[in-house]
Amino acid sequence: MPDLETRVEDGALWLTMNRPEVFNALSGEMAVEIAASIESATSRDDVRVVVLTGTGPAFSTGADIGGEDAHERFDVRALDVANRIIRAIVGCDKPVVAAVNGIAAGVGASAALAADIIVARESASFLLAFARIGLMPDGGTTATVAASLGRARAMRMALLAEPLTGQEAYDAGLVTHVVPDADFDALVAKLARRLAAGPPLAFAATKKAINAATLTELEGALERERSGQTVLLRTSDVAEGMRAFSDRRRPVFRGE
Repeated sequence: MPDLETRVEDGALWLTMNRPEVFNALSGEMAVEIAASIESATSRDDVRVVVLTGTGPAFSTGADIGGEDAHERFDVRALDVANRIIRAIVGCDKPVVAAVNGIAAGVGASAALAADIIVARESASFLLAFARIGLMPDGGTTATVAASLGRARAMRMALLAEPLTGQEAYDAGLVTHVVPDADFDALVAKLARRLAAGPPLAFAATKKAINAATLTELEGALERERSGQTVLLRTSDVAEGMRAFSDRRRPVFRGE
């Protein structure tokens, strides 16, 4: 089975991340394919809405940092691909739905929170886990989370890396819908059909206007995150954080 399953059904382009054995962690190829698929949706007459979701217990836990010396595999190119996904989601002139079936962490959370409609299972969770491995939030979350939650709650999520449940995320205004697990698939399908049948020109204009009003700092955030993350990726703290993640132990950060 492919790492990213794609299908078009009744005007909806379904993109399903399919690496459940690693909680849908994003490989480089998978990330590029997600970005390219969303970018292409704008010019496709058979697509009126995009739905991004995952298989198994996770939506996506973000970058794949498993294995020894994972920090040596990461550089600015990984950040550029992540930013390409965010720009594709926000810039797409068709509605993008994130159907969050489980945990969304790291850049997986970033992608979900950039979407226009965010449907979460009650059992889902949202986690900005970057600080746990010595990194800063990226994928635009320094802008998107703050725009939804405000500065104080954004700081709490980012600095303490505390997860929010699906219900907590909804109560805080981070997602648009929360639903019991048993009703999740039906609601996502219903919303996809409704958006696919809606007025595409009005949707495009509405999305552009709301994003312009609320995400004025997104481009600046993506560039600041890119610069900051590039420096952090060279530090001993990140090497320690990623090794600790692989070893399933608590990291010891020394500010180096």
